[in-house]
Order: sequence, then C-alpha cells, then structure tokens
Amino acid sequence: MTPEPSAENAAPPMGEAGRITGVLFDPKKAFADIAAKPTWILPVVLSIVIGLAFVYIFTSRVGWDRYFHTLAETNTRMQQMDAQQRETQIEMQVKFGPIFGYVFGVIGPALMALIVGAVILLMAKIGGASLKFKQTFAIAAWASLPRVISGILALVVMFTKNPEDFNLQNPLPFFNAGGFLEPPPNSGKFIYTLATSFDLFTIWVILLLAVGISAGARKMPFSKAVLLVVVPWLIWVLVSSGFAGMMG
Repeated sequence: MTPEPSAENAAPPMGEAGRITGVLFDPKKAFADIAAKPTWILPVVLSIVIGLAFVYIFTSRVGWDRYFHTLAETNTRMQQMDAQQRETQIEMQVKFGPIFGYVFGVIGPALMALIVGAVILLMAKIGGASLKFKQTFAIAAWASLPRVISGILALVVMFTKNPEDFNLQNPLPFFNAGGFLEPPPNSGKFIYTLATSFDLFTIWVILLLAVGISAGARKMPFSKAVLLVVVPWLIWVLVSSGFAGMMG
C-alpha cells in the first residue's frame, strides 16, 4: 500500500511572491496552495496600482476630452442632439470620467473578484464541486494576474503610440479579434465588442479560473471546470455586446 502523505513530507506552503510566479508558470500547484490557504490582498493591490497608473497616464497623455468627443461621433443618440446639448453632455462626461476611473481603479479589482468568485461558486455548486466562497474569491483574485500584465503592456502602448491613435476601448488590439476590425463607426458596435471580447488575456484568465476550480475541488476534471467558467462568460459577452449594439 502507498502511505498517505504526512505533514512532514507534504509540500511547504507557497509565499505570496511564489504564488505570483506559480500562477503564471505552474498554476496547478499554485491554485492547490491558494485553495488550501485562500488569500487575495496581493493580486488585488497589484491590480489597483496598475489601474490607477493607467487612469493617471491616460488622463495626462491622451485626455478624456478627446476620448468622449470620439465616442460622441459614433453614438447615434449624441448625434441626434443639437451642438449645444452635445457639448454640454461631453463636458459632464469629461468632468466625471477621471473621477469614475479613479474610483473604479480602487474598488474595481476587489469588486470584480467578488462577482467572479460568486459566479464560479454557483457554477461549481451546479457542477457538484464542494468549494467555499473564500476559496472562489481567492481563485478569482489570483486568476486576474494576466490583467495586470495586460495593463502594463497597455501603459507601454500609451507611451509609445500617438495619443490620437490610442483606443481606450481596445488598447491592445494585437491580442484580440477586434484588431482585425476597424473601430466603430466603420464596424458595428455589436460585432466590434464581441470581437474584442475574444482576447488572449481573457482566455488566459478563463483557463486559470478553471485550473483553480479543478485544483480546489480536486476530483473535478479540468475540462468540466473550463465548461463551468466558459458558459457564464459567453452569456456575459453576448449580453454586453448586445447592450453596446443597442446603445448605438
């Protein structure tokens, strides 16, 4: 008989820095450790730092005025307003845009981990996995690390690209299907939003979430965990793309 692993010969717990490299390069081992001892502060703090840096640099280098004027040109409702109404609306957007950006930069990472953690907990329960919310919350937080990398790359693009050519809605077009399309109004908003959703970093996050569920539940096959993550994600993509199309 094979002896059961004892506390003495069990793998030592990973440190927070080790979890970062583990999630990126050895996710199965890292998420088994995360599920055994859930933590979430470090990945959330990293996301906050990158998010706030992104908003600050976008505000100072690209500018919200340019962004909202570009949006107004592709929005049928804004085009139906007279010039004065449109400018008043844009002025309000320019005023509150950075405020919303900074507020969401602070609360967004934890809020998104909370929502994603709740959704994958529900899907895991449907799939028969015995996970706790503190585990799925931690899994969601750590699985967001690819977003930190994409945020850093977006900062690099913002510094190297002409500010007039920077697209806030798709800052890394070479990593998603939206890069093959012209931004609205040259492409429909539904199709463009749908295409940008199929992003390499998003796929990476989905796979990490699936690894986390599989590692935490132990007996759940990875293929089944992928399905449990992909289904709600596809629903979200279709709903958000449809909403973008309806808003014109």
